[in-house]
Amino acid sequence: MVLIGAVRDYVNRMLQDISGMKVLILDSKTVSAVSVAYSQSELLQKEVFLVELVDSISMSKEAMSHLKAVYFVRPTSENIQLIRRQLATPRFGEYHLFFSNILKDTQIHILADSDEHEVVQQVQEVYADFIAVDPCHFALNITSNHFYMLPVAFDPSNLQQYCDRIVDGIAAVFLALKQRPIIRYQRTSDIAKRIAQETAKLTYQQESGLFDFRRNEVSPLLLVLDRRDDPVTPLLNQWTYQAMVHELLGLQDNKVDLRSMGNIPKDQQEIVLSSEQDAFFRGNMYKNFGEIGMNIKSMVDEFQQVAKSNQNIQTIEDMAKFVDNYPEYRKMHGNISKHVTLVAEMSKIVEERKLMLISETEQELACNGGQGAAFEAVTNLINDESVSDIDGLRLVMLYALRYEKESPVQLMQLINKLSSKSPKYKTGLVKFLLKQAGIDKRTGDLYGNRDLLNIARNMARGLKGVENVYTQHQPLLFQTMESITKGRLRDVDYPIVGNHFPQSRLQDVVLFIVGGTTFEESRSVALQNATNSGIRFILGGTTILNSKRFLKDLEEAQRLVRSSTTVV
Repeated sequence: MVLIGAVRDYVNRMLQDISGMKVLILDSKTVSAVSVAYSQSELLQKEVFLVELVDSISMSKEAMSHLKAVYFVRPTSENIQLIRRQLATPRFGEYHLFFSNILKDTQIHILADSDEHEVVQQVQEVYADFIAVDPCHFALNITSNHFYMLPVAFDPSNLQQYCDRIVDGIAAVFLALKQRPIIRYQRTSDIAKRIAQETAKLTYQQESGLFDFRRNEVSPLLLVLDRRDDPVTPLLNQWTYQAMVHELLGLQDNKVDLRSMGNIPKDQQEIVLSSEQDAFFRGNMYKNFGEIGMNIKSMVDEFQQVAKSNQNIQTIEDMAKFVDNYPEYRKMHGNISKHVTLVAEMSKIVEERKLMLISETEQELACNGGQGAAFEAVTNLINDESVSDIDGLRLVMLYALRYEKESPVQLMQLINKLSSKSPKYKTGLVKFLLKQAGIDKRTGDLYGNRDLLNIARNMARGLKGVENVYTQHQPLLFQTMESITKGRLRDVDYPIVGNHFPQSRLQDVVLFIVGGTTFEESRSVALQNATNSGIRFILGGTTILNSKRFLKDLEEAQRLVRSSTTVV
């Protein structure tokens, strides 16, 4: 409940102390923050009868003085100006202004000067400037996510905005947790270092008083990482439920949009997948695809038993019992239909794209050695006409990341084969990936072949065998958490910002990945937290990636670098 609980507490606080009928006014970011933590029915219970966006509400002139306006928006200059204009001709009886992060003094003065009609009842900061996707996983939903790959000199002003948004989001998480962190970062990443230093400046200097919670507890750790240290995880196909839904269908703010699929019933064209609101999903989100199928079948069998007993209505008492249980019956039916639809759609995609065959090679490339066999397997798949361009591209990228030094000639053969097969193939994208995230750029032991401990672990794992060939990969983040838990995170690779050092054993760690997280990594965090090691890990990032989004960011960064004449 950690992060979702924090956001829910803030929303409760905003709504429950304001009596009467309300309109909740959000912006494009806070609408995501509220929607993942709060359902529409819960908002109705708090007497919220209308939800509007701050920029669209400006267009309406209709007076609604019987409603009290509760604004919950980011403290951006655009939002402040919109509110200023709306206060000039107030449409609502009262205005309660809540901002998702720290307000500047100048912004407070603008709001005060704008309230000529004296309709503003309160102005408050509530620190929910992040999207709490799961209890220990948050995202910032930054649209220009590719900026972390660009050189500093490329676009200083937009890069600064990108960094500011990240620092704001991280600050809000720690204010929500009521903690001030010790900060470390990945040494080989300039952007991670910059984010770490700017977060330290905000929390220890500019807003020192705000972060001074005067507790005797152990300070948490913020570790700022760069996505490019593990480019393998976002390139892989996924076989556990939540990660697979995002990879194949897309999961945005815990919603799956199936409108483009065709033949989907209207009530299932947008499906909500929330671990807070759906008990079946909560129990199965980290299970593999085979287990999901069996568990859905069990749920269907259980429902058929309930349906059969409901058909046997013979007395008034039976009828009354059925009516009492009907909402639960409907809910159960809707939930089963939802999961059956998702699994059926994913099964179709898996079959059409030959993903089981492709994924076996992907896992071999990510987890095991054997360059010759890998080259042959990738070549055969690229030559297969039924293998899609994007799957061919991912396979060549995974091969390139693993064997860039070992087999440059054969790598060029694969790149040429891929580009000749597909006119859509973006020439140079594989090389651009290596320039961004090749072996010379990475800090961690991505393939477990640099560190003696990791080599021994991989050998032991190989001797034991693998339970499931499709889910044998572990993200680099797993090793990072293991190093933190055992107190082995090297200062030389992950320096500390300033002179703020941990005083004793850590209890809370926030791992923030600039460039985005994956649901495979959030699963690793959840499984690690379940071991009760004494440390609670929270994962956050600029966005939540699947392979499509990762490649899109890579393409956009490459396009901008190429089109720039100033960057050499």
